[in-house]
Amino acid sequence: MEGITLRDATLSDVPAISDIHNQGIEDRVATLDVEFHTLAEQEEWFHRHGRRYPVIVADQAAEIVGWASLNPFSSRAAYRFVADLSVYFERRWRGRGLGSLLL
Repeated sequence: MEGITLRDATLSDVPAISDIHNQGIEDRVATLDVEFHTLAEQEEWFHRHGRRYPVIVADQAAEIVGWASLNPFSSRAAYRFVADLSVYFERRWRGRGLGSLLL
C-alpha cells in the first residue's frame, strides 16, 4: 500500500495501539476481549514483548493506522515455539487490504 510504512512499535506508539485495540472491542470485531484496556495495561502488555514477540505498526503520514503483534500462545513448555498473532486497524482503515501487509 502506497504511503504506508511498517516499523517496530515504540513506547510512544502505545496510546495509538491502545485506542485502536479499544475500537476493536467497542465495534466487536477481531477480538475476544470484552472490556476496554487502560493505557497502563497496554503499556504493561507492550513491555512483555520483545524480539521474540514483536509489535509492529502501520504508519501513514505519522498516524498509526494499524498494528500487529506476536504473542505467547501458552506458558506450557510444549508450546514454547508457538505464537498467536494479533492484527488490528483503526476503524477508518479496515477493509483496505492492509491486513495482508501486516501479515
